[in-house]
Order: sequence, then structure tokens, then C-alpha cells
Amino acid sequence: MSRKKDRIDQLAELAGTRAETGESLWRVAFKRVRRSPTAIVGAVIIAVFLLIALLGPLFAPHDPVAQTWRGDISESMGLFPGPRSGNLLGVDSLGRDEFSRLVIGARISLLVGVLATVFGLVIGAALGIASGTAAGLGGRVGGWIDSVIMRFIDILLSVPGLLLAISLAAMIGNGLPTVMIAVGTINVPIFARLLRGSMLAQAHSDYVLASTALGVRKPRIVFSHIVPNSIAPVIVQATLTLAVAIIEAAGLSFLGLGNANSSYPEWGVMLADAQRYLSVAPRLSIFPAVAIIITALGFTLLGESMREALDPKLRR
Repeated sequence: MSRKKDRIDQLAELAGTRAETGESLWRVAFKRVRRSPTAIVGAVIIAVFLLIALLGPLFAPHDPVAQTWRGDISESMGLFPGPRSGNLLGVDSLGRDEFSRLVIGARISLLVGVLATVFGLVIGAALGIASGTAAGLGGRVGGWIDSVIMRFIDILLSVPGLLLAISLAAMIGNGLPTVMIAVGTINVPIFARLLRGSMLAQAHSDYVLASTALGVRKPRIVFSHIVPNSIAPVIVQATLTLAVAIIEAAGLSFLGLGNANSSYPEWGVMLADAQRYLSVAPRLSIFPAVAIIITALGFTLLGESMREALDPKLRR
């Protein structure tokens, strides 16, 4: 009887649960993340920027596209008024309030990063599930489907990510939807291979063998057991990918492939506009660059903490 109980406890641990408390893997991981200083710092950074993005008009003192400075502006001499009363971070080369543009730009930058990650996650997860299911079924048809999907993924991985994003954006045309599709596409192979590998690892678990022995159909085993137990590393990877997606989206906007209306603020566009004045007004590029770095840092810290909390090898 004791040997049977020990075996049950081992299976419960493999499945991500605690047999003695009945807590799920996500609940246990959430407790670990809640006690992690790194996760707390990352969550606070993300919460602050999300609050700014959602309530941007309440924080912005001026219209981000309106000229708030009527004095003389000399581009050659760099006479852009810096931080002063009425303009917390000064104005840009056209007299527009830099702080208002930075706050409103947070909404667009975060939205593009989130939607690009979701796009890559949905397409990649669909391909990963299809490939993992086909590989698990085995046989001639299953092997052929898995091989076709994986060779397509290998083709995407063979092209450098930024080069692929630039090529797609150049073919589709300028615009924020283009940036989302381009950045999302380069993340598809990551999610697809990760989910496929996780599903293949779960396919040899004891609970899958037990379900098969009981006569449970393959589709039900896949979608009710294997996929839910394989999705954890994919969710963690999505959090880490969000940080990269924000940087890549800003990079495409910096190259002129982003929002067609350059007057409307977006951090990448603000960096592109400021490069002409690096020698005379470097602050115009410092502020959006710092915003991008801090936002990416927040998602990276939270994602790393989630990875450590969910990975049994890294648990303390």
C-alpha cells in the first residue's frame, strides 16, 4: 500500500500537482512568483506602463501632435527648449511636447508588441499542435504531416529574424498591422517547435499510457491532457517574446516601416525622428530609448521568474 502511495505521489509531481495539498502546477508556480523579488519588480514595471498606456490622455498634459512651443526653434543650433514649466521633458524639433508624445506612444508600442506576440503564439501553437499530434499518431500519414510542418518551420528559422521581418514589411507595405504581422511571423517557429517538443515529451507520460489502456480516444487525450500539460513553457516563452517583440516593432518603425502617419507618436518613430539631432539634442532619442529598454526589462524579469517557477529543475 505504501509503495502504491509513493507511486501516486511521483505521478502527481510529474503532472505538476501536489498530491498532499491538491494544488495545481500554476497555483504552486504563482506562489513562487509572488515571493520572487525579480518577479515583483518586473510586474511593477509592466503595471506602470500598462496604466500609462490605458490612461494615457489623463497623464498627457498636451495634444501629442500639437505645437505647444511658439518661440524660435533652430535645428542647426539645437535650440529645442528642454525640461521647463509646462513641458516636463521639453519639446521636439516641431515644438511638440515630448512627455505627451512619450505617454501616448506607450499605448501604440505596447499594443503592437502584444498583438504581434498573440499572432505568433496562435499560429505557432496551431502548427505545433498539428505537428505534435501527427507525430504522436505515427504511421505514414502522421509522419508525412509532421515532416511537412517541421520543414516549413525550418525554412522560417533559416532566415534571420529581423531580415525576415523587414522583407515581409517591405512586401506588404507600411503600417502598424504590417509590423504586427512581420514581428509575429518571426516568432511562429519558436512557439511551434517548443509546443511540439513539449507534446512529444508528454506523449510518453504514464497518464497518457493509462488513458490509452482505458480506451480513451486519441483526440480527447491530446486536447484534454497532453496540450494542457504542455502549454506552460509556451506561456512563459510568450512573456519573454513580448519583450523582444516590442524592441523589434520599434526597430521596424525606426526603419520607416511602421505607422504611415509619422506625426502620431510611437517610440520607434520618435527614435527615427531624433537621429538627425543626436549631436545637438540627444535627449530626444534618450527618452524613447529608455522607455523601450525599461518595458522590455519588465517583461524579461517576469518571464524569467515564471520560467524558474515552472521548471522543476530550477526549483529551490
